[in-house]
Amino acid sequence: MPSIAVKPLREDLSFGVRIVGVTQAALEDDAIRKQINALFEQHGMIVFEEMEPSSQLHVALSTVFGPLKKHPLPGVTQVDAEKELGIIDIRHVPGTGGIVEIEGERLANWLPWHFDHCYNNELNRAGVLRLIDIPPTGGMTGFADGLQLYRAFSPALRKRIEGRKVIYTLNLIYANMRFGLPKGFRELKVHEDAYKVTESGKGMPRAIHPAVWTRPNGEKVLHVSPWMAAGIELHEDAEGDALLESVCREIAEKIRPYFHKWKSTDMLIWDNWRMLHCVSGHDPQQPRRMQRTTIKGDYGLGYFENGAVGGKILEMTV
Repeated sequence: MPSIAVKPLREDLSFGVRIVGVTQAALEDDAIRKQINALFEQHGMIVFEEMEPSSQLHVALSTVFGPLKKHPLPGVTQVDAEKELGIIDIRHVPGTGGIVEIEGERLANWLPWHFDHCYNNELNRAGVLRLIDIPPTGGMTGFADGLQLYRAFSPALRKRIEGRKVIYTLNLIYANMRFGLPKGFRELKVHEDAYKVTESGKGMPRAIHPAVWTRPNGEKVLHVSPWMAAGIELHEDAEGDALLESVCREIAEKIRPYFHKWKSTDMLIWDNWRMLHCVSGHDPQQPRRMQRTTIKGDYGLGYFENGAVGGKILEMTV
């Protein structure tokens, strides 16, 4: 009978585990699938180590957590589309794409802290990643736990934000980012696809999600995406903007993140309803290639402004 080995992601973190021993054969065992799902629900993030680096295993692992979601938006490349595997390809090719500068360091593939699909009324359940072309330095994916953030927030600020709802729009251009940009940040070159996607989002209604939500077990999650946040519902004024900026700065100050340094035999899943994630960026002269599946789902707390109905908008990654 197959078995898996489980250990903490890192001893000083309150979230995440590492699992070794997942194979195609192991994933055919219902007990193993249930064990992996339970660990995901409890810990919010799993790093699967010593995996066979194949699309087939990537998809088989992803189906443990639910049905897959496809990505037809501009800027997304579907892998093996004719087989409907649901894998997308995310690449940086030197000389193309966007470049930012943070405190004097030039970076490609940098992404700020966010949760996926914040600009839509529904939030996908999770994402499963594997890195194919790994830059020699940088290129790490960062994760932070909304449960830890809720506990770490100052009581006064937590009281002010609890019960508030945040407005989000599909706007990928960093120059338009209103809240939580890091100090010393400059956008040197905008990713070509960011323009296309941002343009496609102009006709969409704005999406609204709670800043704090409560899991079925009673745990509270602080869940604010600085990227694509447009303001606080019913409080789009100087005071509301100052509150949201304070929240984003507090996130940056109180966060206890994990940054994953990739190996080609790693796969990784995170809970999009609980976690924030980011990408550290890397030297623009180095290639980077990642593949991803997305798990369908919805926590049921988001909606479009003024009762609007959105189009079929799926997750976007650039």
